[in-house]
Amino acid sequence: MVAVALSGCQREAVKPNVLFILVDDMQADAVAALGNRDTYTPNIDRLINEGVVFTRTYTNGALCGALSMPSRAMLLTGRGVFEVQSDGMKIPASQITLPEHLKNNGYRTFATGKWHSDHASFARSFTEGDNIFFGGMHPYEKNGHCTPRLHHFDPTGKYDEPPFAGQNFSSKMYADAAINFLKTTEHDNQPFMAFVSFTSPHDPRNILPDYGKKYSPAGLSVPDNFLPEHPFDNGELNIRDEQLLPVPRTPEQLKKELSLYYGMVSEVDLQIGRVVDALEESGNMDNTIIVFASDNGLAMGQNGLIGKQSLYEHSVGVPMAIITPDGLSSGKRSDALCYLYDLYPTLCDLMGLDVPVSVTGKSLKPVMEGKREQIREQVFLAYSNQQRAVVSGDYKYIIYNVEGKITEQLFNLQKDPGELVNLADELTEKKNELHDLLMNQMVENHDFCDLTQPLWWKDGHKLTWDELINLYVFE
Repeated sequence: MVAVALSGCQREAVKPNVLFILVDDMQADAVAALGNRDTYTPNIDRLINEGVVFTRTYTNGALCGALSMPSRAMLLTGRGVFEVQSDGMKIPASQITLPEHLKNNGYRTFATGKWHSDHASFARSFTEGDNIFFGGMHPYEKNGHCTPRLHHFDPTGKYDEPPFAGQNFSSKMYADAAINFLKTTEHDNQPFMAFVSFTSPHDPRNILPDYGKKYSPAGLSVPDNFLPEHPFDNGELNIRDEQLLPVPRTPEQLKKELSLYYGMVSEVDLQIGRVVDALEESGNMDNTIIVFASDNGLAMGQNGLIGKQSLYEHSVGVPMAIITPDGLSSGKRSDALCYLYDLYPTLCDLMGLDVPVSVTGKSLKPVMEGKREQIREQVFLAYSNQQRAVVSGDYKYIIYNVEGKITEQLFNLQKDPGELVNLADELTEKKNELHDLLMNQMVENHDFCDLTQPLWWKDGHKLTWDELINLYVFE
């Protein structure tokens, strides 16, 4: 995919650009091209159909309920959940971010939208930006997405000034900033990375913008794995996300919530289309790698849950596609097990850049080239100190420890993708095999919990915010 340009008698490689589109709380199964019969997502579908889609991409997990914070820190550093600092709240200088690495290799690096880590790491990473949101979500009490609190780019990197109130819906504010940046690249020979980080379809979703498709609850279907409530206490049934709908939930309640959620999916799809169109109009489409992904998923009624604080597929599985201008990946789907943070070394590989020593992810380029079917034999998943899981082959094993009460689940994901049929009591040999594999993975991934202990960690209380920010502190 490397083009060449003549400079006197010397042939010089032209570095590919990167357009990185990240959305917030989007289920893989909320995308029409990935199987949803109710949603309208033509622009995301275009990316899905033109790229290689990794259908078994996972975020590694989280230690707190704000999953996007560690997920985005992992993605940006190419490291796992126990290898980022304070659940991603801070990215230390020793962990070189992807945009920082590109900046150090001569790239213009631009950002708009959500940054869920510290100001200093943002300043190290980007040379330009606008309409920047520092935080997790737009608060309900401040008019949500309709009046996002944003920052203009601060070249000092301090961002001491209070944020300004955006006059348009958050997604439009971010798309506008990205489009303005892409216009400046039309006659610029310097390669660029544009990091366009939407906060949609994360709630609040009580007020939809004027644009985008609207959905009638009556016309929507309920997920096949819908349950009125979760069958047991997973340790997070009272978290904010789960309070958005009262328990037990009804199909009618869920359809109303889905109509708003899908409305957010469609509105951000429209803005994604505007950004991709602007890339094409800039003349840079033929030399740009496009990445589309979500930071995590969301239950939305599946398995009796609404939020994302679980290790079920709908919450830890994410949509992820890579579109390369040479057609290396066009229309391909891969079931290779991978983490979202494997994107970092993959992009380095595709761009011909060395991978920083701080990165622990694995490149997916061999899979994209058809040289390998898998780069990982299993993926390890963690949430707080109460849930652990491992996926290997067709099976997923999840174990819970809620104040000393152990619950185990075993699912055949091939036959039961909705994770409704617990095989733990039936397939004890497979369960024990995966339990042992999980314990090995926990040690390998520097997990602070110990499954051989009755309470796993300390006295078994749920990990607090003050405790997690002091875990895994790096220089």
